[in-house]
Amino acid sequence: MYRRIVLLFFLISALSFSQRPSGQGGQSQPITVTGEVVDKDTGQPLEYATIILEPVRNPESVTGGITDLNGKFEVETRPGMYNISVEYLTYETFKKERQLLRADTDLGQIALAIDVSQLEEVEVIAERTTVELRLDKKIYNVGKDLTVRGGTVSDVLDNVPSVSVDVEGNVQLRGNDDVRILINGKPSAITGLNSTDALRQLPAESIEKVEVITSPSARYDAEGSGGIINIILRRSKLQGLNGALTSNIGYPNSAGINGNLNFRAGDVNIFTNTGYNYRERPGNSLNDTDFFDASGNFTNSLREEREFDRVRKGLNANFGVEWYVNQTASITQSIFIRDSDNSSETTNTFFQEDAAGNRSSGFRFDPETEEDKTFQYSFNFDKQFNGDSEHKLTFAFQYETTDEVEESLIVQNGFDSESVRTAEDQQRLFLQTDYVVPVGKSGQFELGYRGDFNTLETDYDVVFINPTVDELGITNPSNVLDYKETINAVYTQFGTKFDKFSFLAGLRYEATRLIINQIETNDFNRNNFDGLFPTLNLNYEISEKESFQFGYNRRIRRPRSRFLNPFPSRSSPTNLFQGNPTLTPSFSNQVDLGYLKRFEKVTLNSSVYFQRATDVISFITEDTGEDTFFDGEQVSILRRTPVNLARNDRYGFEVTTNYRPSRKWNLNANFNIFNLITRGDFNGQNFDAENLSWFVRLNNKITLPAKIDWQTRMFYRGPVENAQTRNQGIFSLNLAFSKDFFNEKASLAFNISDVFNSRKRVSETVTPFFESDSEFQWRVRSFNLAFTYRFNQKKRRGGERERDFDGGDEEFGTP
Repeated sequence: MYRRIVLLFFLISALSFSQRPSGQGGQSQPITVTGEVVDKDTGQPLEYATIILEPVRNPESVTGGITDLNGKFEVETRPGMYNISVEYLTYETFKKERQLLRADTDLGQIALAIDVSQLEEVEVIAERTTVELRLDKKIYNVGKDLTVRGGTVSDVLDNVPSVSVDVEGNVQLRGNDDVRILINGKPSAITGLNSTDALRQLPAESIEKVEVITSPSARYDAEGSGGIINIILRRSKLQGLNGALTSNIGYPNSAGINGNLNFRAGDVNIFTNTGYNYRERPGNSLNDTDFFDASGNFTNSLREEREFDRVRKGLNANFGVEWYVNQTASITQSIFIRDSDNSSETTNTFFQEDAAGNRSSGFRFDPETEEDKTFQYSFNFDKQFNGDSEHKLTFAFQYETTDEVEESLIVQNGFDSESVRTAEDQQRLFLQTDYVVPVGKSGQFELGYRGDFNTLETDYDVVFINPTVDELGITNPSNVLDYKETINAVYTQFGTKFDKFSFLAGLRYEATRLIINQIETNDFNRNNFDGLFPTLNLNYEISEKESFQFGYNRRIRRPRSRFLNPFPSRSSPTNLFQGNPTLTPSFSNQVDLGYLKRFEKVTLNSSVYFQRATDVISFITEDTGEDTFFDGEQVSILRRTPVNLARNDRYGFEVTTNYRPSRKWNLNANFNIFNLITRGDFNGQNFDAENLSWFVRLNNKITLPAKIDWQTRMFYRGPVENAQTRNQGIFSLNLAFSKDFFNEKASLAFNISDVFNSRKRVSETVTPFFESDSEFQWRVRSFNLAFTYRFNQKKRRGGERERDFDGGDEEFGTP
């Protein structure tokens, strides 16, 4: 199947290029614009000056290039009328408007003068993280964040305001773990069957920006009560060959190399983002549990110590071709391949004591191998009408397959106990089309369709080596799960801006069909549910430095396939996770009121929000009533499973601020506090709970002598509590240092993650039948050294539209 799709990809590309028109719109040949940029006072050439050619009739189809070591440039474009500009940091911009270019043109020598007014304000460190505020989202451009250099996408997300990543790698938005993660605006095989693991394997250098959407418009699917995180991968559009290579080594043992390469010649842009990574991730956990009978009398205790050594290694490759058919249409095709070969060794040691003081011990060794192969083909078409970027039609097609096989032979108390094999085969087809048309001077009407068709087959095979020992009280736990999900959605929305007020209102309809079929046991479940999802986003701009925003949206949380999978998955013989095929979706309504204010050196961005969800999917821990055996002693088995509880109210306050005392010192902080109220009963047990929790993130970056950048990131999450479990607060500290070489063409960065080795989840669970204290650490303190080399490109510098972190460029009109 892979070979056929790859062959089809190249045939379509070859056919497309063979049919390329000879000129713009099939009527003109490309022309070349050349010239030289120098310093007006010294006559010295200016390397990496930016040349911008903006078509007068179609400003969105901008093209350009950069100067070489001798200050010379050569840009290929189509004949037409252009606004020409040349920019260089701390220099005045050179402009020529409405220049008619019909043939090859030499602009000659362009002399730029120093802009004295900018000398005290420009940020020499450059390549800093910035934010753009739109009506329905915040866009965080990932810049020179030293603490994630050589890290993963998961590390990047843990640095984005409003977003946090817990010790198990689960992504949360404002403390809500029901987050929809998209890649380039679409659900993607890049995140794999297990998005948590996939985000830990993708290199941080592959990300260009992250869109945080807490109040999604009707354009986005309604999945994710917490909101949407859209990860945009890097792709350059500069003429010629350019890119960057990053290699890293670390401890615990890790190594990797990643390359972002682009080659553009005329109307064709070829791009790739490819990397190989090897990471060892040791971790540990501890569980102390006391069990009681129905009268509340102590029966026995169990202490379980667990150590796991994980090895993650694999190749991620994204390759694509973008063809600009003419100035109003483009076609992009790409393939993504991931080939991961992971392994882990988990050792569990048990100590048991009964009410009479009798003690026993045991151990369990679980070596597991995992192969994960993913393939994705994407086709995108973009058409603008009459040269108007606001009047356009887009179409996207995506096909992906993922095969994942996990195998382990469990050794318990010195004897082979059982073999477990889980094979998952997923196929997904995605279609989306959107049509946008301007209405009046500032209005915009939009409608679209999205289809998502997903099938997943899970073959779960368990063989007990000793057939007289049946730990789960199940005659044959093996089964085959056939899961099918179909989602069809249509939407429409309208937005406009007049004077200082703008709004965007929309309505989305989604029809979901789920089929859950357990082949071996003939258990069949069908869930069909439809929903209307209105959205509204408002903005009032008091001045350029002060504005208010309001957002309302209705969302849905569909149970994930893992939540529905009834096969028991065990990290130890006494604790298991089991899905619930009877789960139903949860619906929620949310309102958000935001305020933005810019002062001379401080930027403040804040919001208050409220969300009410019904039929909330929550996790409970219960005694299965089954026992396992250690040295002849019986030990109860606990099960963690998702259920639908009645109602959940969440309200909170968030503020993000940036303070820049000087050019060499920058501080930014993000604070979020929320109260979570749960009301519900399950199996006769009341799960009512209230929990006030919060987290704060502080980033401090300063330039030391010798132009060494020093960055410190501190994070603290307050205690989290529900009806059964209370988690203690978590503190972590990251440090990083970086130095540039070779005229900013290369950088060397060293970072320490979790300096005090304190990123642990410490929790206490209390139920009528058992009480448990636990501690979990996914990975220990780590060190990483990363080297980056850039060619034919320089570190992104600040410009007219780039502002400090959390003080970004505003575009409050309809997006």
